[in-house]
Formats: sequence, structure tokens, C-alpha cells
Amino acid sequence: MATCVCLLYLFLFSACWLSVSMSEKLLLPLTHAFSKTHFTTPHHLLKTTSARSAARFRHRHKQVPLPLSSGSDYTLSFTLGSPPSPTISLYLDTGSDVVWLPCSPFECILCESKAPPLSPPLNLSASATAVPCKSSACSAAHSSLPSSDLCAMARCPLDAIETSDCNSFPCPPFYYAYGDGSLIARLYKDFLTLPNSLSLQNFTFGCAHTTLAEPVGVAGFGFGRLSLPAQLSSVSPQLGNRFSYCLVSHSFDSDKVRRPSPLILGRNEEKEKQFGNEVVEFVYTDMLHNPKHPYFYSAGLEGISVGKRNIPAPENLKKVDRRGSGGMVVDSGTTFTMLPSNLYDSVVNEFDHRVGRFNERASAVEETTGLGPCYYYDKVAKVPVISLHFVGNGSRVVLPRRNYFYEFLDDGDGIGKKRNVGCLMLMNGGDEEELSGGPGATLGNYQQQGFEVVYDLEKRKIGFARRKCSSLWDSFKN
Repeated sequence: MATCVCLLYLFLFSACWLSVSMSEKLLLPLTHAFSKTHFTTPHHLLKTTSARSAARFRHRHKQVPLPLSSGSDYTLSFTLGSPPSPTISLYLDTGSDVVWLPCSPFECILCESKAPPLSPPLNLSASATAVPCKSSACSAAHSSLPSSDLCAMARCPLDAIETSDCNSFPCPPFYYAYGDGSLIARLYKDFLTLPNSLSLQNFTFGCAHTTLAEPVGVAGFGFGRLSLPAQLSSVSPQLGNRFSYCLVSHSFDSDKVRRPSPLILGRNEEKEKQFGNEVVEFVYTDMLHNPKHPYFYSAGLEGISVGKRNIPAPENLKKVDRRGSGGMVVDSGTTFTMLPSNLYDSVVNEFDHRVGRFNERASAVEETTGLGPCYYYDKVAKVPVISLHFVGNGSRVVLPRRNYFYEFLDDGDGIGKKRNVGCLMLMNGGDEEELSGGPGATLGNYQQQGFEVVYDLEKRKIGFARRKCSSLWDSFKN
């Protein structure tokens, strides 16, 4: 009887992994966080968003190398544990390398001004097990500390450490810091079930009972052994080594922002170059390794063109040096693109030269939104095309107008005449000295709208293709 039970267990275990490995791709919905947020005016929305983009970018350049300031515009949902399990919503973050979530009982210090939790704190299920101190996952959570040190911290006896017999001693709590917050968590393993009902056994995650200014958990998609793609690739390399997302163009429109953006795990763009009448052409650039921030997806930027004028990028944006300085991070969590001040000033001056001659500068709007330059216009503002030139043969990404010029109706203080306003959606990230030791620029998700962005971790390339993201979602769903 015991033999039959064991054989049945082995069959079920194998079937679980077989269902994962045989899947060609997985389609998951990303929800925009603004769909659950209310802003009183466009000024309030833009000011809040621009301030968060600046804080997220500048917090990377601390003396201690930290992941991006946590938080995102997009959330991913799944369940953890044996059913019935509640749905958990976490920020999708390509700038961090661990999956963690609030666990009950949960305390968030200094969270009064933060976004409310997306889901209740998790109660660990009966199937959850603590990760042992001797495991490689424990070492990864503790910045690659040797397992012998970690087991000593877990109070495993010396003779057991010497004989590698510390399986009953759990991994010590780990400390994880972002630019503007931190947490202490313990590692657990449990079933992960994605919205398409695919389950992953022994999924490792951090369970945090106390955080500082971090009320919402994070699904880390950056490089790292504990990130969600890395754990998926250990079971199915086809699914975990390539992923993409296609962010639906919304321009903060409340109806459009509620539409799901597709996240595709196992994306093989070479085999899927045509969808119906849509021919897809990707532009690729190589990923750059950052020794100080290894979880980032960085690329080299050669320049930015405004109209027909090409503005070369400074040398530090074309590569990453051994101190971790330079390159442009392609980031799902920062809203607006951040540029070093010298490049930003050159782009703004050229843009203003072409637009400011025909339109009145909206200085008051710039002060209340944190963006600029902004202009008043009567009917239609004529603006030059902006393109990004990445390192690589012809790696040019032409941005749609709505991705860099936000237009809205300004009513001033509510008393004056309503006027049409448009603002450039790029931001000044600071001078090169301030940016030393970290990324030189960030490509924000607002500028990624309407593109499918592919992360090929095996070939270490990032690809961009103009897409109708809502149609892409429908085509995969059908």
C-alpha cells in the first residue's frame, strides 16, 4: 500500500512539473495601480507621479547599493498556499530581485502617507514550510553569505554544521532595503498559483511582519536567484528565460487605465512575428551587466533625436563601469524617463526652440506639476518627434507623441479661463557627479506605453516593438 501511495505521489509530482515545462507561454494580466487611485486634478496627478519618479531614481545613488525604491504603477496577482487561498496583489518590479509580501500580523512603520495595501496580509497556509539555513536560497537572501555562517546564526550546533545536518533550522530573517524603505522577512516555500491555474511547487518568498514605509509587497522580476522569472526558469527555462509586457496606452485616462496590460512569460518573438494583419518588428539592444546593481536591466543609450537633430548621449550612458555607474535602466516601476542634466538640458533646449517659438510657456503649470517645459496652445500643438537611439546597429525607438507630450485642460485656480496645456514628459535626474555609482538614466514606463518590451535573459537582450497592447491581450486570450 505504501509503495502505491509513493508511486501515486511521484506521478502527481511529475505531472505538476510536466504541465509547467510543456507550456509554451503564459499570459498574465497587469493592473495599473492608478485604476484604484483618485486624483483631484491633473496637476495633483502629475505632481505626485513626477515626485515619485524622481525619488525612485535618486534613491539608487546611495553609498550602499540598493534596489530601486519599491513601488510601481503595475500590479500582478496570484495565490500562495494550498486552496482555498486568497488572491495576493504585488507590485511588479523589474528593479528588484526578490518576491516578498506582508504577512499577518503585520506592522508598517511610517506608512501614513503611502498607498493603502493592495490585499490583506497573508496568513501562511498549512502547506508553507520554512526554508532551511543550509539552502542556496537562504544564502541568496543574505547576499551570498556561506551556509555555515547562516546556520550558526540560526543556532544550529557545531557538530550538525560540520556534518551538514541543519535541515531543521530555518533560514535567519533577512534585511532588505529599498531607497526609501526597508523590511525584515523570513523565507518560506509554498505553492504558487498563477491566474491561469498553473501551480509552481516550492516557490520561495519572503514573509514580512514588519516594514518601514513599505505597505505593499513586491514581485521582483530583476536578475537574481529569488526573482519570479529565475524561480520559474529553474523548472521551465522556456518560460523563465524570456518575458515581455505590453503596457496599454492610457495617458492617465480613467477608462483606458483599467484595461489589463499583458505580461507574457515564455515569449518567443522570433516565432510570433505576425498577429493577424500586424507584422511585428523588434529593435534590440544588448543588456549591460552592472556589478554594483546586478538586478538591473540596463542598456546603452547613444543619443536622443528631437526632430531631425540627433543629440549624443554622454559616454557614461553608453556603458556601465566597474563601479556600477552609467547605462540606462529599462524599468517597469518608474513612471517618467529620467535623464542626466546635461542631456536633459540639450533635449529641452531643442524642444523649446521648436515649440516655444509658437506657443506661450505655461510656467505656472510647470510649478504645480513638477514637469516642464509646458505650453499653452489654442487647437493643436505642433511638436517634434523624439526618438531614442540605443547602442547597436540601427537600434532606434521612435516614441509616439502621447508618450512624451501630455495634453490636458488647465483651469488654473478654478476661476480663470480654461486653456489647453501640453507638457514634455521627461525629467532631469541630476548631474553626472550626483549619479556616480548608479544608473545614468532610466527609461520610465510612461515612455514604454504602446510597446511590447521583451527581456531575453538567455541572450541578454532587450527588444522593443510598437504594438496595440489591448489587441495583443485579446489575440493571446483568444
